[in-house]
Amino acid sequence: MAKPIEEMSAAALAYLGDSVIELCVREMLVEKGVSSAKNLNSTALLFVKAEAQADAMKTILPLLSEEENAAYRRGRNIGHTNVPKSATVGQYRMATGMEALFGYLYLKGEKGRINELFALAYEEKINEINV
Repeated sequence: MAKPIEEMSAAALAYLGDSVIELCVREMLVEKGVSSAKNLNSTALLFVKAEAQADAMKTILPLLSEEENAAYRRGRNIGHTNVPKSATVGQYRMATGMEALFGYLYLKGEKGRINELFALAYEEKINEINV
């Protein structure tokens, strides 16, 4: 039997959430009509880099329920030892928190909430995409 979500490690939730966010980005890009591999990959990077995720998290943080906020904080508070050069420690912590939140929501089966938060978090970036 699987562990209850609340007992899963924050690192495991962030690991899963990273792929959930990646899937949201890829789905959105395909739906927007971005078609070349070069454009798909370069545009996706604008969404999945730690700095972009931290900015997105700032947008949705006030919209989170208490339960969602707890999942975010668990991920944010993981001890980080490998921070990428392109991000500050604070940005990386926020990005990891966002990934943990999305992993948590995925395991709870809340695809609608994932889509809602993703759209709100990246609304400006999504609107800037030109095909």
